[in-house]
Amino acid sequence: MKWSDKQRRTITMPFVHCLEVNEGTPRSSKTTAAVFRFARFLIETDDIHHLVVAYNQEQAFKLVMASDGLGLLHIFNGCCQIRHNEHGDHLEIDTPKGKRLVYYKGGGKADSHKSITGMSLGSVYFCEINLIHMNMIQECFRRTFAAKKRWHIADLNPPAPNDPVITDVFDVQDTYWQHWTMDDNPIITPERKEEIRQTLKKNPYLYARDWEGHRAIPQGVIYSMFDDKKHIVSNIPDDAQILEMFFAGDGGLTDATSISCYVIVRIKNQYCMYRVANWYYSGEKKAMSVQAKEIAREFIPYCRNLTQCRETCCKIDPACKALRMELELLGIPAEKADNNGKDIKGGTKGIRVGIEYLQNSISNGQFFLVDNEQYGCSNFLKEVGMYCLDQHGNPVDAYNHAMDEARYANNYFYKNYIL
Repeated sequence: MKWSDKQRRTITMPFVHCLEVNEGTPRSSKTTAAVFRFARFLIETDDIHHLVVAYNQEQAFKLVMASDGLGLLHIFNGCCQIRHNEHGDHLEIDTPKGKRLVYYKGGGKADSHKSITGMSLGSVYFCEINLIHMNMIQECFRRTFAAKKRWHIADLNPPAPNDPVITDVFDVQDTYWQHWTMDDNPIITPERKEEIRQTLKKNPYLYARDWEGHRAIPQGVIYSMFDDKKHIVSNIPDDAQILEMFFAGDGGLTDATSISCYVIVRIKNQYCMYRVANWYYSGEKKAMSVQAKEIAREFIPYCRNLTQCRETCCKIDPACKALRMELELLGIPAEKADNNGKDIKGGTKGIRVGIEYLQNSISNGQFFLVDNEQYGCSNFLKEVGMYCLDQHGNPVDAYNHAMDEARYANNYFYKNYIL
């Protein structure tokens, strides 16, 4: 078998770091090197139980167990077999140190982590880690706490620059990161590489991601006009005349809850809206009543003191009746937000009208985020770089909690001050 220098170095280097990340273009040979390195670890480790996790179980098997004839099934050919026990499907491998059980599971759903609760693992292989739900990723790291030699490896194509896996996983763990491109694949000829390059260069996004291996804003991102250097400020300008302060929010029993404080001002005969603070909860453990108490007793008083204003209204996602009712029980009148359900503008209707309104506010320099130290805008930034249109031109129902909240707020602002 033909190996590149980077592949050889990757497979043979010592196991020093808690997490190794191989990020790069498709067909860069990163997965092949990672699978062989994982196989080497299984031979050297003293731990018995290990895990391969991908978006679904089929991918976990295909990418690591089979891997186009270069997976664990083939590396350990004659010394392994597929089995099943109370923890699930796994590959049982006979090594010089004894049996090693490698489970393979899907991790793309919010409750996927329940399938490994209670297990004790020596290592985890994350296939396309950015597609795995964060609940599963974090549970995997917890499952290896008692390992004799604790180790994890991940591969992925370049994600969006604001993907949570970067800040919540790579930047947190003791991570060794490697960048891969097609130049690291020893079996792709120069002629084929040039053919691929010529095809990809017609699309700047695909060229940046699939040829250069850079993290790029996805094609079809909805609020691509948002510029974090232009639209994030440290404070509302001193010459701004404050007209009103209000709250807008999106929430759900199983989805994230995002509530923000907005201030509408007039600056030199132009109306602008500032998102000055955000309360965000992404978990599933706090009851809506608990969330409402934190919002009503901590966040809202903080915003009143920050702005020296009293809110004129509190606009909440019309589908989140529970949050509205809980806030009202705590003395915060909450109204149904305008979700664009009845909007028609030319050939555009519904949510697309609201998206267009917010796009206009951003493009016209009328929408800003204030980088609040206590209740900051990090969740907005994560979502704004990942909230995209699908192939049919419809907004993808993901990474949209802060985005929906901002749209509700902008509907109020745009219809009362701009139209």
